[in-house]
Amino acid sequence: MKLADLPALARDLWWTTDTEAHQLWPRIDEMAWKNSGHNPVVLLRNTDLEALDEDLKDDLSKLVDRWPRSTRKSPPPSNKRIAYFCMEFGLHEGLNIYSGGLGMLAGDHLRSASDLGLDMVAVGLFYRRGYFQQTIEDGKQAVHYPIQEANDLPVSQVRGRDGTPIRIRVPNGEEEYEATAWEVRVGHIRLFLLDTNLPENPEHIRNLTSSLYGGEKDMRLRQEVLLGFGGKNLLDALGIRRDIFHMNEGHVSFLITALITEAVALGVPVSDAWEQAKARCVFTTHTPVPAGHDRFDAHQVHAVLGPTCEAAGLTIEDWAAPATVEGNQFCMSTLGIKGSRSVNGVSKLHAEVSQGMFDHLGVKIRPITNGVHQTAWMAPETAALFDKKLPGWRDNISNTEFWQQTDLLTTEELISLRNTLRSRLINKIRTHLGQPDILDENLLTIGFARRFATYKRADLIFTQPDRLAAILDRGAQLVFAGKAHPKDIPGQALIEQVIRWSQDDRFKGRVVFVPGYDPDWGRMFTQGSDVWLNNPRRPREASGTSGQKATLNGNPNLSVLDGWWPEIADEQNGWSIQGTSDVEDVLELYSLLENSVLPRFADPEAWAAMMRHVISTCLPMFNTERMILDYCNHVYDPET
Repeated sequence: MKLADLPALARDLWWTTDTEAHQLWPRIDEMAWKNSGHNPVVLLRNTDLEALDEDLKDDLSKLVDRWPRSTRKSPPPSNKRIAYFCMEFGLHEGLNIYSGGLGMLAGDHLRSASDLGLDMVAVGLFYRRGYFQQTIEDGKQAVHYPIQEANDLPVSQVRGRDGTPIRIRVPNGEEEYEATAWEVRVGHIRLFLLDTNLPENPEHIRNLTSSLYGGEKDMRLRQEVLLGFGGKNLLDALGIRRDIFHMNEGHVSFLITALITEAVALGVPVSDAWEQAKARCVFTTHTPVPAGHDRFDAHQVHAVLGPTCEAAGLTIEDWAAPATVEGNQFCMSTLGIKGSRSVNGVSKLHAEVSQGMFDHLGVKIRPITNGVHQTAWMAPETAALFDKKLPGWRDNISNTEFWQQTDLLTTEELISLRNTLRSRLINKIRTHLGQPDILDENLLTIGFARRFATYKRADLIFTQPDRLAAILDRGAQLVFAGKAHPKDIPGQALIEQVIRWSQDDRFKGRVVFVPGYDPDWGRMFTQGSDVWLNNPRRPREASGTSGQKATLNGNPNLSVLDGWWPEIADEQNGWSIQGTSDVEDVLELYSLLENSVLPRFADPEAWAAMMRHVISTCLPMFNTERMILDYCNHVYDPET
């Protein structure tokens, strides 16, 4: 029986790429789905599938039919065997091992690698308390760290050849400790998550995989040693051999030290060991400012890794000096760059900025602009419209010529889609906040949802509140969501400020902050907002992918010319702000809203024309299929 396979499907996060699956699970039992934290493993454990109505059983059976069951597409765009290392992976809100854009990008990377049939495994850490969950108490952000029990998650214990849970050794100064691992499936891709929460480990070691980005510098250092050395040791223990190690951000760079240490211990000269590591490693940098790159006191790094490196025959000059920068700081990105044969930024502008930061290292930093996984973030109604009017679109995601057919999408269909997605977002917000009278399903809805870092300027639009009120009076409303790191006091202050503005008499009911931002809200916001607002201080946005998710549904960006946006902005697929100063940017923002955005929204034909152009220009360019193909063509194959 097909439905008997449903619990197994729930444990394969392939389902997160299925546009309809996100709506199928809550149809089983909406309250149980909510109480499970959107976890289909827990949901199905307490569900009598035979008791479901026939229509739902039929739709679930069709979902099982679509499940590829770990089969691989052939031939893949590269025959290289790849290991993808990252500190976080954002695959679904039901598996809380992500923080923000870096994790979302990593999750979409795995999805498209699976779609395309790449021989890839991935390595990260299993955070039992995850990244924090947000509530708002007395107008301020409050943080919560619920425990994730492995038995309730789509994970399985990684076992060794003897069938027992695997144990690997990780260096820790003069001693070592043991770690185990869990496996997550994304189609045929295996994601291994290292876990130090073993009863034999001391508490401070057990806590290394407690929470993401939650500890002090020393904990971060040891987490990164665990990821680099532990990840390499895990793959070795499993007999998984790789041609390429893809390090996604500097958190992973101790992998290079692990490779060098292993080679020298086997008798390879130090210079040759570096060259061997470099031949196998590629590095993606995401941070456009020097302060964002992990740096540790060199003495701390020596204390943790020195004994292991020295036992292999390495001196400090051999392994640590190449990554030690001014102030006796050990820079993880410097290590990653020096130990890799290919280095890339995540947009053209970001590659230029990164080249300026690291030009002294004598390396060329190429751009490979980020994308998003098309069906993981697209609304099912959008997919259904494409199925009807643009058959074959799923096999032509990155084919720019194919997407010139958007004239086949009628104004009536596009405006109906827009109204449906906006209404769903607004009704979800009303239900979530218990306020049925807020917002208006017919007004231009401007969305701003992302990490509340100060450079993203969430409060910019409130610079002249009376002018903003007059703009909203013409038929617009603002919806906000996002989290600030628990130690980011200025970011938390921004949240408080936006909440205060939402309570101002000029804005009450039409400016709303939604707490608890997660991938589910990310889907709702990017699908339902008519316009995606993005106003960082240029050039602080390395790439930015939330605006790309909006374009999947034909929704234009109103954005500073930063990150990915300058590569495609043509004034017909959105609106651009130059990014010169706070004052100039907000005046330009107001002018665009008054003179361009609102008048166009009032004209359905003009708005539908913009939606067609958004889809035809943005969708085939800013998806992770195109991104993975770029990695295959320019990074994974050493000849290129």
